[in-house]
Amino acid sequence: MSRNLQAGLIVLGVLSLLDLLTPLLTDGDHPPMSVALGAAAIGAVSLVCLAYAWARDSSKALFGLIALRLLSALLAVPALFVDGVPTAASAGAAALIALTVVGTVLCLSGSRRTTPAVAP
Repeated sequence: MSRNLQAGLIVLGVLSLLDLLTPLLTDGDHPPMSVALGAAAIGAVSLVCLAYAWARDSSKALFGLIALRLLSALLAVPALFVDGVPTAASAGAAALIALTVVGTVLCLSGSRRTTPAVAP
């Protein structure tokens, strides 16, 4: 497993853990409890995918993890555009989106497998 892949998995794993804590950190309005519970569910499933991607070097689990993390980042986008969202929540959403992109790029760049050249 490459260093980029390991670093990307760590970033996405930390984001997954933070998603699990979202229901405990919300005031019920920012984010709404339904969004916080959805984020927690995504975080839990992400951790399962992370475990498979780390232990078995499974590309299916890796791409499942990336898809779930991108979905979580999409859930955070409204916090950047809706009026009345506290500055801290908007900053947290922006950080989540940025770190999701960083983790995804690291995972994808580290998961590239080179195929040996075929001799004629």
